[in-house]
Amino acid sequence: MIYKAFVRPWLFQIDPETAHERALNMAASFGRCRIACDAVETLFAFEDRRLQQNIFGLDFVNPVGLAAGYDKNALGIELWPALGFGFAEIGSVTLHGQPGTEPPRLFRQAEQHALINRMGFSNDGAESIAARMSPRPHRIPIGVNVGKNRDVDLAHAGENYAATMERFRDLADFLVINVSSPNTPGLRKLQDKEMLDEMLSEVAGGRGSSRATHQPDSSSGGSPSGQPPILLKISPDLIFDQIDDITVLIQKHQLAGIVATNTTTDHPVPPEGGLSGAPLRTRSTECIRHIHHQTKGELPIIGVGGVFSARDAYEKIRAGASLVEVWTGMIYEGPSLVRKINRGLLRLLERDGFGSISEAVGTE
Repeated sequence: MIYKAFVRPWLFQIDPETAHERALNMAASFGRCRIACDAVETLFAFEDRRLQQNIFGLDFVNPVGLAAGYDKNALGIELWPALGFGFAEIGSVTLHGQPGTEPPRLFRQAEQHALINRMGFSNDGAESIAARMSPRPHRIPIGVNVGKNRDVDLAHAGENYAATMERFRDLADFLVINVSSPNTPGLRKLQDKEMLDEMLSEVAGGRGSSRATHQPDSSSGGSPSGQPPILLKISPDLIFDQIDDITVLIQKHQLAGIVATNTTTDHPVPPEGGLSGAPLRTRSTECIRHIHHQTKGELPIIGVGGVFSARDAYEKIRAGASLVEVWTGMIYEGPSLVRKINRGLLRLLERDGFGSISEAVGTE
């Protein structure tokens, strides 16, 4: 109530990117102060054993994570557990720092509860971001979303991705290959069957199964040893036949899972860029449902797109997602969103007679 009544109106008077930077700087300041972190945790964290899962060798205290793009440079990494997140995905990170596209590049669509962004993988680069991260284990699983540098030709994309991923080998709990951002020219071509097969051969080749090489240490809350598991993030603008080709390649190269979905360019509202938020909810859930059905539930799915409530999250879980992520929902609903989702999920599980969140996955 306080956020919607007072904080959001103030933030919405400011340029969206500036407002976001201020929020991240505040998160970084709170994260550096143990007293502040403890206070935030008292207000926002929520735990219940029925929300716990082990997915691709990692322990998650709840299924709600922070999506990539919110904390590109790992500035708030110490605060996300206190806000109640079950995991967080930082980035997208590229091997070399880059400024991204020219501002303005982040736009609110308040009537739709949506955002349009054309950031273009703006980030500080792998070395700087890695320096902000501590080695595993972390309080919650921390994923690193990896992108391609803008000036790297697609023919050398695999090499670029692999070098970035190697930098986070001992820091990240899991890695996400982002080939689906609409804001790096040509990047989505890497989702084509032949190009993706070649790129994954270079990135994942010789690693063995990313499921098998990443075993949790139960004494440290699921901290990994060995190689972190690799997931692939896809676009919602693919047709189902293309998604089928991708899931076959994910299984062929023994990746650990899939993130569905990135932002969409299928929107009539200017400006150009990737649309996230409420308008993406239905399409992302359709993709999740299709992937779960086609893979017979054997491929773990992180569901992203339009999660603003427990019902939104539950819809994706029932469709086949083991985990969900929020981004735009945080902008419109505020920091209490994660607690509200987790509490609401328990009510929905009880209503439908499920003893745990894992029992509800894919039961639609």
